[in-house]
Amino acid sequence: MEKEIVVIAHNIRSAHNIGSLLRTCEGLGVNKVILSGYSPYPPTIDDTRLPHITRKLAAQIEKTSLGAETSLPWEHQENIEEVISNLKSSGFEIVGLEQASTSVKLTDYKSPKKLALLLGSEVTGIDKALLEHTDAIIEIPMFGKKESFNVVQAAAMALYHCRFMG
Repeated sequence: MEKEIVVIAHNIRSAHNIGSLLRTCEGLGVNKVILSGYSPYPPTIDDTRLPHITRKLAAQIEKTSLGAETSLPWEHQENIEEVISNLKSSGFEIVGLEQASTSVKLTDYKSPKKLALLLGSEVTGIDKALLEHTDAIIEIPMFGKKESFNVVQAAAMALYHCRFMG
């Protein structure tokens, strides 16, 4: 059975990061991306945002997604706790990508058949309260002077490992 992978992008501020994430996920065969919190998202049929805001965000997302938003299943969900609960009840393991005292190095991580990778804010990461709902936390070791990678670059590394190596 091939792995089923869902990415949850919660409170990602940058529309350019969302577009890049959609393109990365499409290229790595992610089954679905769920955008939640204040993460920007492409236009929807029943969009309630002001039209000028929707157009602006769509242009920024499309600049880096290069059309991935039309070929990759994605959805916008308001309630992150409900998203996590529904995924867990569907047999997904919720795995946070975060630096934490209980995290496992990505290279040591063996991914499940049904994985939901949770990503958090570019600045503050995943809220501590949300980390309590995860089944595991994985971390990419840093070898330079910087403390972290860009959220999309980190997601790409983690997804590649989970899809092909772990």
